[in-house]
Amino acid sequence: MINGRTLIAAWLAGSMLVMGAAMAQTLRIGLASDPDTLDPTLSRTSASFVVRSALCDRLFDIGPELEIVPQLAIEWRWTEDRKGLVIKLRPNVKFHDGEPFDAAALKYNIERHLTMPGSARRSDIRAIAGVEVIDEHTAKILLSAPFAPLLAQLATGAGMMVSPKAALAAGENFGLHLVCSGPFKFVERIAQDRIVLERFADYWDTDKIKLERIVYTPIPDSTVRLANLQSAGLDLIEFVAPTDVETVRKDPRLKLAEVNALGYYGLTINVANGAHAKTPLGQDARVRQALELSIDRDALNQVVFNGEFEPGNQWVAPTNPYYIKPLPIPAPDVAKAKTLLTAAGTPNPVVTLMITTLSERMQIAEVIQAMAKESGFDIRIQATEFTSAQQHAADGDFEAFFWGWGGRIDPDGNISSILGCNAAFNYQHYCNPEVDRELEAARELDARAERLAHYRIVAEHILHDLPIIYLYQPKWLYAHTAKLSGFVPYPDGMIRPQGLRLD
Repeated sequence: MINGRTLIAAWLAGSMLVMGAAMAQTLRIGLASDPDTLDPTLSRTSASFVVRSALCDRLFDIGPELEIVPQLAIEWRWTEDRKGLVIKLRPNVKFHDGEPFDAAALKYNIERHLTMPGSARRSDIRAIAGVEVIDEHTAKILLSAPFAPLLAQLATGAGMMVSPKAALAAGENFGLHLVCSGPFKFVERIAQDRIVLERFADYWDTDKIKLERIVYTPIPDSTVRLANLQSAGLDLIEFVAPTDVETVRKDPRLKLAEVNALGYYGLTINVANGAHAKTPLGQDARVRQALELSIDRDALNQVVFNGEFEPGNQWVAPTNPYYIKPLPIPAPDVAKAKTLLTAAGTPNPVVTLMITTLSERMQIAEVIQAMAKESGFDIRIQATEFTSAQQHAADGDFEAFFWGWGGRIDPDGNISSILGCNAAFNYQHYCNPEVDRELEAARELDARAERLAHYRIVAEHILHDLPIIYLYQPKWLYAHTAKLSGFVPYPDGMIRPQGLRLD
């Protein structure tokens, strides 16, 4: 005879098994910062893009070797004059609200990126003059001029497709409950705490999705993120501190994944964005040149990053084929820096450097502070929460901002969106008409040698004017539980859920 206590024990055991199975299908990801809006048209942070990589498919994706691969677009061809791109769309794709993805939806999304107030994607695809719907699954993107970076841009946020019906209904609140066509759909978001997604049953490529839920948790401190991974509170974390790489490698319960990033980190200098630009640093290129000459990039890399990253002085790494080799990294020169400051009439400039509250940022700022002091700079460090810092930068409420760009596979994406006169991420409000002309000319060309000739002129201006002092190109460093299989790090820093499995 089975007594009540036995039945309860059996029920509890069964419940634990069910709970364990459910937990095994939930991937818990530790992010370095809380995303801003999830709306792909408006978002400005890489953390938002990481989350949307599970929510939203794009027209194109990239492979691990940076090749363009199909996603929602399955075929494409350029018109003879290179001013039109005909795209054949994947059939039988649904948005999370059940609406079909078709050419009309593509047209809506492109037009939304181009016309929505505050769009962060407009400058990415500004060469698009319109979209023509040919049939249900065929569209033609019309260009005002040939635009070589277009496919690369449509493999980023500009190519993410949202449900027109849901976006129109939600209006300005759409980012609070995003509706796309990706493998996971939105469940909930609690600011500074978590974002929860669950598997979308009608996803077109459902066989590649092995997880039931993904929970993203923002944890700015890299030490705390790693501790949560080590204690099994998380399954995967981004932005492992380079100083923790060996700790991860030596832990048999963990695995390290790394790949060179496409972007850069550096000091963005406010040169024309409101009252905070009215400083010696903002108004005199000689002061900015002196600051650059005060910084030993190799030493910074060794002290803060254990030599894991790559010092650089341009928008791409020195190993990139688009790096302008005749303009290499300048050696630090304190004596010359002092001479420049004296000539500028400001031998001891005071500079407020805004950094985000990510744990390693303070160390970076303190190293720069100590180096610059030798030349006469008084660097005041202002630590600000990540999303707030982005807003301060957009508003011009900064003098210098330590900031990074995730990067694009086409070099135009690392320059035009940040240094073009009216670009979405031109927080410094730098504007040089000749730079704009050379960037436009490079976009119309396919041959690397021809494009490099234009980028050389751009670099000569930028490296003299220094609206950005480029410092290094990072690696994407991830750590995850050994129970997670199928994880592949990509140079764009996105976490793709396809193929991920927890054993």
